[in-house]
Amino acid sequence: MPADLRPLVVHLLNRFDTGGLENGVVNVINNTPQFRHAVVAVTEITAFKDRVTAPGTQFIALRKPPGQGFWIYPKVYRLLRELRPAVLHTRNIGAMEFQWPAWVARVPLRIHSEHGWDMDDLGGVSRRNQLIRRVYGTPAHRFVALSRAIETYLAGPVGFPAQRVQRICNGVDTKRFAPVTTVPEAWPFHRGEHLVIGAVGRMQTVKDPLNLVEAFLRLRDLCPAAWPRLRLAMLGGGPLLEKARERLAQAGAADQAWLPGDRSDVAALLPQVDIFALPSQAEGISNTLLEAMACGCAPVATDVGGNSELVQDGVNGLLVPATDAAALAAALARLVDDAALRERLAAASLRRARAEFSLEGMLAAYGQLYAGAPPRPGG
Repeated sequence: MPADLRPLVVHLLNRFDTGGLENGVVNVINNTPQFRHAVVAVTEITAFKDRVTAPGTQFIALRKPPGQGFWIYPKVYRLLRELRPAVLHTRNIGAMEFQWPAWVARVPLRIHSEHGWDMDDLGGVSRRNQLIRRVYGTPAHRFVALSRAIETYLAGPVGFPAQRVQRICNGVDTKRFAPVTTVPEAWPFHRGEHLVIGAVGRMQTVKDPLNLVEAFLRLRDLCPAAWPRLRLAMLGGGPLLEKARERLAQAGAADQAWLPGDRSDVAALLPQVDIFALPSQAEGISNTLLEAMACGCAPVATDVGGNSELVQDGVNGLLVPATDAAALAAALARLVDDAALRERLAAASLRRARAEFSLEGMLAAYGQLYAGAPPRPGG
């Protein structure tokens, strides 16, 4: 069998598990057949790898214990010398330090992406984190920012040359994520009879799912006439899942909510959602928000990170402050009570997702980047 001469891209990240970052990696791997791919996780690789359909993709878990990764630099160096990739692509600060063994291994093109803010450094104000990124990122040739805020951060406080920083927003597969009229058997609610507020995301602090639960419960007082038909669907697992279920049960609203944990059929379920809520405390460019827009949902999102690049307040959705259950509830109530506004924002979001955030555009940008092409003007 002839050798596969396509260039190899090694995607090195902290952990390969359910999440928006990892979903973006899957989209790139599955849709850039001009390259071979390998996924290297500093810690673990979970069953999430089954979403990768590109033949021959390699998966390697380094199983690093907690702490600084200096001690496994030799292991990473040997691995890279064995794989001989054309490109190393690290993502976020948890994998950034491995740019150094890649430099020693003489990987021809070294790229690093930043997807969003760290939970302990919202807004990127920590001088320590800026210095760490500057030191860890020194060997990288190119940097990818998923939002304009991150682009400004890398070229500003962190101090990388602006010409080495390129903004590539996430793209959404508008064929897979699209409005549909069929209702999956798994969906527990009834179209027309119920008005569904939905969310998709990891149940962890940075995603602030408990804030959405509190906002939903406030609708009992804000929208008393509509309350009996309101439903909450929160798709995703994580450490706060049981707390969210318990809070709904304590408030007597468990029968109006569906929190099934992780789902593999999100693309079929999202079109059933009327209002999509994103209560995150920090975001880059949210995959789930883009997917909801492409499914024809009316979005309400916190005004953090790249959310304002996707949602223009009052034009194709509503923006609210983070960690403010009252503001989130008020925005949700506004859309519950105003069907015309809800439909207008949903239609505008659908148009925007299709016109400005296509998967094809994202894949073309990464294809050019991996091939060593210069960035397009304006990112």
